[in-house]
Amino acid sequence: QMKKQCDQKLLIRMKTECVPCSLNLETQCPAGYTKITNGTGIPDCRYYLEIKTHTLSFPGCRHHCMKEFEQPECCQGYWGPDCMGK
Repeated sequence: QMKKQCDQKLLIRMKTECVPCSLNLETQCPAGYTKITNGTGIPDCRYYLEIKTHTLSFPGCRHHCMKEFEQPECCQGYWGPDCMGK
């Protein structure tokens, strides 16, 4: 029996919103995602505060999140929803 189904494993990465680092400890990843950074996350972004007529920019932190996803795919030489052969 030849293998017809060759599912592809995909890693989907995303970053949470930039917030003050002190507040970022509590930040959760969206449902289904795993947090791959620790503590206050990574200080690689800036967030903005609007004060009256001015917008101020401050260094902030965000977390990186990851989700593993299996994409159904047929092996080479097979096709269709049921991975039919030639």
